[in-house]
Amino acid sequence: MSLKPLSPADQLFLWLEKRQQPMHVAGLQLFTFPEDAGPRYIRDLVEEMRSFNTPQSPFNKRLVSRFGQYFWEEDDQFDLEHHFRHRALPKPGRIRELLSYVSSAHSNLMHRERPLWEVHLIEGVQGRRFALYSKVHHAMFDGIAAMRMGSRALTTDPDERNLPPIWAMPPRRRPAGLQIPNPVEVATGLARFTAGMSKQVATMPAVLGEIAKVARKSRRDPNFVSFFQAPPSLLNSKITGSRRFAAQSWPMARFKAVAKAFDCTLNDVVLAVCGSALRNYLISQQALPDKPLIAMVPVSLRRDDSSEGNQIAMILANLGTEVADPALRLKRVKDSVQEAKSRYKAMSPAEILNYTALMMAPAAIQLMTGLAPGLQPFNVIISNVPGPKEPLYWNGARLTGMYPVSIPVDQVALNITLTSYVDHLEFGLTACRRTLPSMQRLLDYLEQGLRDLEVAGDLR
Repeated sequence: MSLKPLSPADQLFLWLEKRQQPMHVAGLQLFTFPEDAGPRYIRDLVEEMRSFNTPQSPFNKRLVSRFGQYFWEEDDQFDLEHHFRHRALPKPGRIRELLSYVSSAHSNLMHRERPLWEVHLIEGVQGRRFALYSKVHHAMFDGIAAMRMGSRALTTDPDERNLPPIWAMPPRRRPAGLQIPNPVEVATGLARFTAGMSKQVATMPAVLGEIAKVARKSRRDPNFVSFFQAPPSLLNSKITGSRRFAAQSWPMARFKAVAKAFDCTLNDVVLAVCGSALRNYLISQQALPDKPLIAMVPVSLRRDDSSEGNQIAMILANLGTEVADPALRLKRVKDSVQEAKSRYKAMSPAEILNYTALMMAPAAIQLMTGLAPGLQPFNVIISNVPGPKEPLYWNGARLTGMYPVSIPVDQVALNITLTSYVDHLEFGLTACRRTLPSMQRLLDYLEQGLRDLEVAGDLR
């Protein structure tokens, strides 16, 4: 039987995994029944899904280890019952019960002697709805690839039937390009940086010059975001393996209206709303730092003088959590994001990669070794991923919500990832349950933060 070695980057996710730090990503998809669905609709759907008992690559691969190196090999004892699970929510089947189920399922490590994925079909959701919770190990897919895989299993045709589940879909190549950065991908970036040292040396004068410039500017301007500024906070404590997941949708039009009123981007508004929510949450826990929280944020940088178009870079954004004025908070966010974008526009792609790797080195060292708990370049991860622009269906059921379920890591106990779907923004908040008690209150605080900006912009 042939063995396929994992890349160093993919192996890293296995090495980093601990009981308190599961390294899988997931997605929660919420569907409404087709209009013609009868009483056997879910039962028939489950039976049809179980009929696809021969998975396609990589869903048929399991891990083996040889002399410290991990390989993928085909699982010749594949058991679909272990990977596909049919569950029913306890009545009354509210979203609260659904999120509680996802929180519990996302806390569990996957067994490495089997292929590292699970799909849960969850029935009993109020309003003639059901859900799919799908998780895969980060060694198999990065976050963007997992989301694309989930979307590719769907269709824009409400009448199309007999669609296979994700594990039975023909394989595609793993998408190339930059992933959504988080501390794990930062460590991966460092691995790429050191492995390709001969190609990177030429960029070092510019990179080191930029870092020196940042250090000087951070001393002159207290509002400038450098990699020295993130304050100690409740968000940056040691984590356990227990997870809490919270999710909610907001109309994109509300965020766009605020962006227009304040002459900023939609992503600026998202960050300001998150800053407001974190401020109010930490006040409720009597744990708000005097200095502003810093978010690590992937942004798209369009290089108009290059054929490369958009590219993803990682920035540090000031969330303005030390101020009560929502308009001032948004200005702090906007100014910090714009400064970072301007800095990157003067750099080549290779320089951006190396600058990011060096800037995030403390986070990578702490993640890999636990030896640098005092070096905290950011407090929270906030990612905004573009999603499908048209309504999608699966075997006649309309997709009404899609929420990313991500990875908190030690010293970064909260991950906020959102995606767009048609005309809504779908927020998924994943946190350590014990480190951040009552984290679900952040959903109410997000709404309050958006409403405060609408009032400040005379939109209500």
